[in-house]
Amino acid sequence: MTELKVFSMFDGVGGFIHGLQKSNPELFNVVYSNQYEPSRKSQDAFEVGNYVFPKMQHDNRDIMTLEEKDFEYIKKLGVNMIVGGFPCQDYSVARSKKHEKGIEGKKGVLFWSIIEATRVIQPKYLILENVDRLLKSPSSQRGRDFAIMLSAFNKLGYSVEWRVINAADYGRAQRRRRVFFFVYKNDTKWAKGIDKKYEKSNINTFLSDSTKNINQYNDYIFKDGLFARQFPIKNEIKYDGKKARQYCASLGEDKNWDDYILNVSDNFAGTIWNTGIMRHGRYFTIDTIPIEEKPKTLGEVVQEAKEMYSGEIPYENYLKKYWITDPEKLEKFEYLRGAKKIERVTVDGHTWIYSEGGMAPHDSFDLPARTMLTSEGSVNRSTHFLLDNGNYRLLTPNEAELLQDFPIDSTKYKKETDGKIKEVSDRMRYFFMGNALVTGIVKRIGDEISKIN
Repeated sequence: MTELKVFSMFDGVGGFIHGLQKSNPELFNVVYSNQYEPSRKSQDAFEVGNYVFPKMQHDNRDIMTLEEKDFEYIKKLGVNMIVGGFPCQDYSVARSKKHEKGIEGKKGVLFWSIIEATRVIQPKYLILENVDRLLKSPSSQRGRDFAIMLSAFNKLGYSVEWRVINAADYGRAQRRRRVFFFVYKNDTKWAKGIDKKYEKSNINTFLSDSTKNINQYNDYIFKDGLFARQFPIKNEIKYDGKKARQYCASLGEDKNWDDYILNVSDNFAGTIWNTGIMRHGRYFTIDTIPIEEKPKTLGEVVQEAKEMYSGEIPYENYLKKYWITDPEKLEKFEYLRGAKKIERVTVDGHTWIYSEGGMAPHDSFDLPARTMLTSEGSVNRSTHFLLDNGNYRLLTPNEAELLQDFPIDSTKYKKETDGKIKEVSDRMRYFFMGNALVTGIVKRIGDEISKIN
């Protein structure tokens, strides 16, 4: 078993690290991480990583300032795998379409740091994560940004498999939809096995549009691909009226780097569904349906937090810190979660009605949690609002960690640059978890890489 030395980009508080360590700590050795939060004096996430993972090298520089020599240094550490949940604000539905910038946006351009790192380091594999909105970005040319990403990896000699995964569909405790990429070098054992099985001696066989070769793509997506093995899907394709929701196309002519990427950017007019594979400049995508597993419920998470709590005060007293007893706050939550129709006026005087559907008065303990956002813990419509033994309360930071499959108290402390250990504020711990990924999904991806490496 060849050790995989990992570089964690846009590390946050180590979601990929936790997930890979749960999967196979003997195989996955994260040796280097980079975490930098722009426009913040305090680098809390970086300092949490310093505390939790003291044996690895932690880099707190702006990733955009790293040069080829910096990536050469990381390569010399033996790195052969890159992971990262690259910043997603420019793709998020939280941004209005009017202000959506996509891959050209301030944070969208950070993707090119991944490409530069890949070009220099030449890893065997990458695992990347982003919001599923990415597949339809920008609204003016849906799918273009993702197609540019596929074309960039293609020019570097890599293939890309992707899947939109709702964590609750596969047994986790949060309804959190994210797109995961499995990127692999075309000279790996895994890639050569695909060539042998599907493409045989003529690579163009797999790249044609014939019914026979569409079926080969189907076999890969439904049975043989990494995601198919760990996250099973129904053997059927969604239909939109009379048309199957599947699509096969070339990314464009194989030109020099700049012309190729610009050609994709200017001319892409395809479709990207929730599942797909790109090999040798051609991609196939299908709108697939998960075979759902029973999710963990919010109630189970609350009970687990109670059983694992290790604080200095009794658990019931600890919970009182998160009770909501202020009548004004309770009234505000009732209003925020209720249905509403509000008349609004545009700057040019046009009147319109803003409508919002109602939510349950409080979150059910019998269902998986809703998607956590960075605003968790504030008086906000998206905040989880619990009725626990007759008391209204917020999630605790421990419960927020467990909803992301992080170890309990894994974001409680940080190590500052002067070596001092300090406790992290609840506000920042909620913020961390709103930005994080469900590490149980990463674990399962790691489980499959363990088999194919």
